[in-house]
Amino acid sequence: MIVKEDPGNGSDPLAPSQKAAHTKHSSSLFTGRQSRKIQPEAPLRLFVYAAYIVSESESQDSADWRCEAFGVVVTYGSIYGECGVLWIGGIMAGGEAKKASTNANNRKKKEVKKETGLGLSSKKDDNFGEWYSEVVVSGELIEYYDISGCYILRPWTMSIWEIMQAFFDAEIKKMKIKNCYFPLFVSPGVLQKEKDHIEGFAPEVAWVTKSGQSDLDVPIAIRPTSETVMYPYFSKWIRGHRDLPLKLNQWCNVVRWEFSNPTPFIRSREFLWQEGHTAFAAKEEADKEVLEILELYRRIYEDYLAIPVIKGKKSEHEKFAGGLYTTSVEAFIPHTGRGIQGATSHCLGQNFAKMFEINFENDKGEKAMVWQNSWAYSTRTIGVMVMVHGDDKGLVLPPKIAAVQVIVIPVPYKDADTKGIFDACDDTVKALNESGFRAEADFRDNYSPGWKYSHWEMKGVPLRIEIGPKDLANDQVRAVRRDNSAKCDIPRASLVEQVKDMLDDIQQSLFDVAKQNRDACVEVAKTWDEFMEALNNKKMILAPWCDEEEVEKDVKARTKGEIGAAKTLCSPFDQPALDEGNIAVLDSHLEQKFSQSLQASRRGSAVKGLVTWSFNSSNMYYRRVLSEDYLLDFVNAT
Repeated sequence: MIVKEDPGNGSDPLAPSQKAAHTKHSSSLFTGRQSRKIQPEAPLRLFVYAAYIVSESESQDSADWRCEAFGVVVTYGSIYGECGVLWIGGIMAGGEAKKASTNANNRKKKEVKKETGLGLSSKKDDNFGEWYSEVVVSGELIEYYDISGCYILRPWTMSIWEIMQAFFDAEIKKMKIKNCYFPLFVSPGVLQKEKDHIEGFAPEVAWVTKSGQSDLDVPIAIRPTSETVMYPYFSKWIRGHRDLPLKLNQWCNVVRWEFSNPTPFIRSREFLWQEGHTAFAAKEEADKEVLEILELYRRIYEDYLAIPVIKGKKSEHEKFAGGLYTTSVEAFIPHTGRGIQGATSHCLGQNFAKMFEINFENDKGEKAMVWQNSWAYSTRTIGVMVMVHGDDKGLVLPPKIAAVQVIVIPVPYKDADTKGIFDACDDTVKALNESGFRAEADFRDNYSPGWKYSHWEMKGVPLRIEIGPKDLANDQVRAVRRDNSAKCDIPRASLVEQVKDMLDDIQQSLFDVAKQNRDACVEVAKTWDEFMEALNNKKMILAPWCDEEEVEKDVKARTKGEIGAAKTLCSPFDQPALDEGNIAVLDSHLEQKFSQSLQASRRGSAVKGLVTWSFNSSNMYYRRVLSEDYLLDFVNAT
């Protein structure tokens, strides 16, 4: 039995052990829970197909797929690009197999274009998970690694990360925050010093237990975050009020090991981030910085990635382990009905200062404890951008973060002035680069202009410029937008001005469309029935809430099902006015306590604002969120 190898689109082939098990000559094939006996005496033909390149018109039950060997119909696929799955599609004998082979060969001629490797086999609306797994590989953002949950970040990704890094690094330096670097390894004693903190991260901590073939006397943890790494040295460096504030940031990687269903950028075992750690003499200073950093995170998402987000405060149950309170920016993915926590800014209060004895002598000569913050955003930002803006052609990059903002492609026809066209392309790139744009030309002679169009569309370049004989004769260029495919001719004399206007318009248009799509998903629930109906319809729900941790746990228990359970996301800072008589619809033991909640709300004590909720699932994404101008808080379903 011959298995057709991965077609080169970056999807994971079967693991070697799986191939060995299923390529052996055997009297039966096992496919998960099913197995079918093969009758050796029957004239059978085996069809083996890579599920990654099944065309839109073919279903998994089709009996006339392409022929590769003899036996039964078999195909394999993947779950989010991480694990191979085999199944039997059907068994055919004699003439049926021959007929199917003829049909497949006839259709193969019509599918030549699809097998160039440029197109995506999954559509965003039809199979979001497979589409996402394909687009991050085909768009050259990542490559899968041989350790599950770890990914190679390709130059296209690193360019995006570096652009965001340059913005954020410059802004925090204006706030007198300095960069540093602490080791990757953490001793067990230090890690376990703050009990609540380590309990929150314990399942995700990876441990080094061996050196060569020898067991370590004391295992060493790999940092899941750096509070416990850095704060023993804060205690050493801070002695008096003149040592404050101490404001540090580091750009580094962290490892968080225990989870299921890893997803590139969204949930990975190792990822890049920045993490800031600061200490102040007064709480007011810490509170101010928390919001200043959160605003920078909003700017990253909205101004650079063109993604609308909500700023708000996490519930006590969802706040950072060991912290005083947590603020966050939350994004929303309309195609999945889920929100994603975008970035967090925590006020740690004095809890870590107490544990690590970070004390100082104030200006009155008295001993005091510092107030601390920590804050971070990661490469998750890039995954959110792909999910929000990407389409069935591939990535769609906002101009501000695109490594290449403009790609220039020569379109020489037969007997055309090829040298003149190439020179015009060079001049166009030079003019744009000198004006501050990131522009390149694609002069590769082994690909057609059409192939290049598809290639750069897949990579999400915001603007394509084509120059052919007609353009050369008219001293113009043809510009094509990636976001909406609109085309226009631009005189070369006004090239720079018009390209700037187009890129600005693309950036704003991407944000406007994303915001419109997000806001269209908002529903307000004033009763428990409305809450559950909206939840089941995968909506984002804004509902009054009494801000009690037990209520939150109760709602999670009541809504728990195959797709997960509802959980709070944040309480938006910008709260709409509550109508008189509003009640907390999410109250513990709802049937028994609903009337009590109503009475309490009329006394003004039950409803403490509006909060956003979401389903908590072990699915592809594990945080969801809200929507709307006034920063609502809802529930969204999977």
